[in-house]
Amino acid sequence: MTPFGEKLRALRAARGVRQRDMAQALEISPAYLSALEHGRRGAPSAGLIHQICQYFGLIWDDADELKALAKLSRPRLKLNTAGLTPAQTALANRLARELRHLDPDTVSAIGRLLDEARPLMPPARRPRVKSRARAAAAGQES
Repeated sequence: MTPFGEKLRALRAARGVRQRDMAQALEISPAYLSALEHGRRGAPSAGLIHQICQYFGLIWDDADELKALAKLSRPRLKLNTAGLTPAQTALANRLARELRHLDPDTVSAIGRLLDEARPLMPPARRPRVKSRARAAAAGQES
């Protein structure tokens, strides 16, 4: 199950809405709605997320939370480790292999470690260096 699917199911359950009725109101198939809830499909389109927010009457923070959860809900990930260190590549491969076997407390602990390790802001872009020809031309114009 994905974070989006878990939230969607909780919203539906809290309001006592059947999957079939919600799917009909959203003009999607009940099978697709089930697949979203169970994590067999990735994040829905922005338009469908908007429809779901309208259906449940979600505004502001609740709507933003649902949108953010959708971004975290890709059940099939690709990870390109080209250009990373051997240790980073090994860690990515190990996580891919072992993630399904980790208990929830361990997953939470890893998430907290990543939150702490992440820089607050992305590194500043390096200034573009002018080519020698452009630099020479700029020097002549001064």
